[in-house]
Amino acid sequence: MSETSALRPTIENFAVPSQELLDALAPAAGAVNLWLWDCEHDPEGIGVDDIDAFVLPYQGNVDPRECIPRVRNLSLLQTQTTGYDGLLDLVDDGVAVATAAGVHAAATAELAVGLALASLRGIDDAARNQRDQTWIQHCYPGLADRRVLLVGVGQIGTEILRRLEPFDVTVTQVGRTARQGAHGRVHASSELVDLAPHHDVVIVITPLTEGTRGLISRAVLAALPEGALVVNVARGPVVDTIALTHEVLSGRLRAALDVVDPEPLPAGHPLWDAPGVLITPHQGGNSGAFQPRIVALLRRQLGLLNSGQKPENLVQQGGWQA
Repeated sequence: MSETSALRPTIENFAVPSQELLDALAPAAGAVNLWLWDCEHDPEGIGVDDIDAFVLPYQGNVDPRECIPRVRNLSLLQTQTTGYDGLLDLVDDGVAVATAAGVHAAATAELAVGLALASLRGIDDAARNQRDQTWIQHCYPGLADRRVLLVGVGQIGTEILRRLEPFDVTVTQVGRTARQGAHGRVHASSELVDLAPHHDVVIVITPLTEGTRGLISRAVLAALPEGALVVNVARGPVVDTIALTHEVLSGRLRAALDVVDPEPLPAGHPLWDAPGVLITPHQGGNSGAFQPRIVALLRRQLGLLNSGQKPENLVQQGGWQA
């Protein structure tokens, strides 16, 4: 039986969290009815029980643990993020879950490289000095000739690798298992402690799973050479925050973090004032490129649903299993 002829769920009522998305998707809706639901209040014009697919809000105060169980006849859950940590625990196996993989790749990759550059060239220090109107010259290591350990070889990892190419760096790729990848050798994550002493920069972009929680462990951090930089644009719990805090407070390591654990970082946490630490508020994928790219993805999803095909980026097949 072909994929198009196999029994598939019929999506009739698809809810989106903003009027902007509703207006942008209306021309592509076809036979699918679009509704507005911000996942906090009651949906407009339809009961929650009649929704069979919806898009989670990208940002805000929505707790998926509260809104997802409300949709009792859910067939498809669509995220606006690449990560989906914790979501599969909130839905039955029969519910399909699709991510926004690819939407954030360019923006997150440019922030990863930007954080590395800013830290390695002392741009964060210069910004603080400018605020204090002090002129302090210092020789920083820079990115050229650095040895970079890239932990994560998915779409965003590939985009980071591409953006690092002009900077005269040596990149070692690390994935879940050792293999020959499309862009050269990929080392297994079990090799991290052995690889760490030979690298000046670690860029973390692996998904958060039970297998990657604490992957950048106390042992990995301790194995890095003096002055090494840890860049995390993945999820905070992938890095052992307690161990990282100890290392940066000692002055042995530097860190450039778009994600932290806990998040947001609470007031008074020592990482806020630690020397050699640059923090951005989890904005890796949140650039001007996001809105047109998420609209393009959701329009493609609607087109697939209207033609009876399974959506893109399914991390749980749900009713679209063959």
